[in-house]
Amino acid sequence: MKDAFGTPQSLLILGGTSEIALATARRLVARRTRKVWLAGRPSPALEQAADHLRDMGADARTVPFDALDAESHTDTLGALFADNDIDMVLLAFGILGDQARDEDDPLAAVRVAQTNYTGAVSAGLICARALQAQGHGSLVVLSSVAGERARRSNFIYGSSKAGLDAFAQGLGDALHGTGVHVMVVRPGFVRSKMTAGLDEAPMATTPEAVAEAIETGLRRRSETVWVPGALRVVMSALRHVPRPVFRRLPV
Repeated sequence: MKDAFGTPQSLLILGGTSEIALATARRLVARRTRKVWLAGRPSPALEQAADHLRDMGADARTVPFDALDAESHTDTLGALFADNDIDMVLLAFGILGDQARDEDDPLAAVRVAQTNYTGAVSAGLICARALQAQGHGSLVVLSSVAGERARRSNFIYGSSKAGLDAFAQGLGDALHGTGVHVMVVRPGFVRSKMTAGLDEAPMATTPEAVAEAIETGLRRRSETVWVPGALRVVMSALRHVPRPVFRRLPV
């Protein structure tokens, strides 16, 4: 269960090597979180992340998980919830892809969509059902401002995040009143390994800043969190820019 400050005692991360997710885990473990499951493809990076959380005092374990293998999700995630009470699930997996390459390779574009959207639909529904059966818990979904309006420079990634965002909002509405809290997090450009080498966008942020915003959102039981907060106003304006004008914007 969460403590008086809204800090979960147990945390499941889907996408266990995500820099944002690990920054969030470190922040929560420094408070009161004591059990952490890092779910992801087996790798040295996943084990190193678990070791670091153990050094901080957490009972951290790794769980094999593949976003693209939806048929395995029920067994993998179901087994976790059958044996444990989990206060918070952070759905943090996703890939950026390469827009130019993916436009020429439809199968690569499909992989982006399947990872970011259909994999999240499968895992999200399974976790939501399990949290509802518990009668409590939070499902935090890492979306992106890229999903607010498709841009020429990354519309494949952006469209997958748009689908994820709409799904998470609908899921939150479906779970309203059940004791399960769904929070959608919309970061802007995050300085991370995933964005290394890309031109930095205005109002860029960091994994640590997103983690802080997630913690604050949990405490407030927010439904939507923008990082940085000013992006909410910017994107509200951009949504209403006429398409002929929007095409000429350097976004």
